[in-house]
This record gives sequence, C-alpha cells and structure tokens, in this order.
Amino acid sequence: MSTIAAHPSPLVRPRLRGTTAERVFIGRSLRHSLRDGESLVMAIMLPVMLMLMFTWVFGGAIDPSGAYVDYVVPGIILTCAGFGASSTAVYVAGDMRSGIIDRFRTMPLRASAVLTGHVVASVLRNLVSTAVVIGVGVLVGFRPTATLLEWVALAALIALYILALTYLFAAIGLAAGSPEGANGYGFVLLFLPYLSSAFVPVASMPTWLQPIAANQPITPIVETIRGLLLGTPLHTEPWWAIGWCLAILAVAVVWGSWLFRRRAGRR
Repeated sequence: MSTIAAHPSPLVRPRLRGTTAERVFIGRSLRHSLRDGESLVMAIMLPVMLMLMFTWVFGGAIDPSGAYVDYVVPGIILTCAGFGASSTAVYVAGDMRSGIIDRFRTMPLRASAVLTGHVVASVLRNLVSTAVVIGVGVLVGFRPTATLLEWVALAALIALYILALTYLFAAIGLAAGSPEGANGYGFVLLFLPYLSSAFVPVASMPTWLQPIAANQPITPIVETIRGLLLGTPLHTEPWWAIGWCLAILAVAVVWGSWLFRRRAGRR
C-alpha cells in the first residue's frame, strides 16, 4: 500500500507570523512617502512657513516684545502634526478605492497590518516635522528651558498625540468614499488648535467661547507641551492630556478596525 504524503490544502495558507506583516506594510508606507515628493516637501516646508508667519507677521501685533515665539511654538507643533496626520486619511482612502485591499484579503496577513503600516509611517514623518519646528523656532528666537527628562517626556507626549490623531485620520480614510472626501472630512479637525490656547490665551477669547476652548482636547495637550518646554505651571494638565490622547486612540482603533473589516468584507 503506497503512502500518500500529506499536503496542506492550497486554499488554506498560514498567516504571516510575528510582526512580519506589520514590517512589510510599514516599509511599503515609508517607500510611498519618500516617492511622494510633493507631500514630503510640504511636510518640511509647512512647519517653516507657519513658524515664520506667526513670529514675523503676527507676532509683532500680538506681543511687541518679541516673546510671542516662545508662546506659539507648542501650538505650531500640534498644528503641523495635524496636517501631517491628515495625509494618512488620503492614503488609506486611496488604498480602499484602488482595489488593492481586495488583493490583501487573499493574502495570509492580519487586517490590522495595513492600518499599522500607514500609522507608523505617519508617526515617523511627523516626529521629523516636530524636530524641524523646534529647530526653526530656535533659529528665530525660541529658547526652551527643558531638562533632559522633560525633553523625554515631551517626545513621549508628542508621539502619543500623533499616534492617536493618525489612527483617527486612518479611520476617517476608511469611512470616506474617496481620497477627496477623506481630505475634506479631516480638514475640519485641523481647526481645533485655533480654538484652543495654542495661539492666544483662552482668557483673551469671547466669554461664550472660553469654556469650549478650555475643555477641548488640544488645550491641555498644548499647555503640557508649553510647560515642559518653558517651565510654566502644569497643574493637572498632563493627566488631562494623556487621558484625551488615550481616549482618542481607543476610539480610533476600535472604529478603524471595525471599518476595515466591514469595507474589506471581513465580517
């Protein structure tokens, strides 16, 4: 009696193990970022233009002493991070419309790996933009007083904020019907820093607007960054900043995972 070797069914393939799938998609997203020359240049030029505009154009009117640069740098950090993260929505929506997700469905990989690739690449891009913001700020007069420990805490908070915001934009990209729609929906979120203490103190706003500005997510985050960089009083702001970031991240991850499985047919 002949022995027939057992072979796995051609229709059932093992999933990529460990973090292999994530590494593949992170590399893919990074390569796309490097090849997208316009977006890459904009990610570098936008922080420079915003910094120069707010310090040289508006700064003299807001604070003639020239100290406005110290106040505004934390706000520009968050604004640029928002612009950088918003590109994730466009990339994800583009993947969904191009049909490449349908091809990924036939491959032995986790559904979350696709989103992870986009998110990690965006976080890395935005950390570079943050370094550019701080560097340009120093050139135009910004003088941080942070210690080494405060710099580490600052980097951790900014990375957490970028991670939460990027996951949220990734979910928006999945919910949108097209890259154009994703860009439009995400653009609304980019106005949040302007309704916070990022550019002017909350006390200088109209009375009816102050409660909104004081209790939205950006204000405690920007005040924590300002306190770490310049030594201003922190009070309970760091806890609120971390709490807001974790809440946004949790909602975005759950929403994004559900949307991806729904859009990709993985019910």
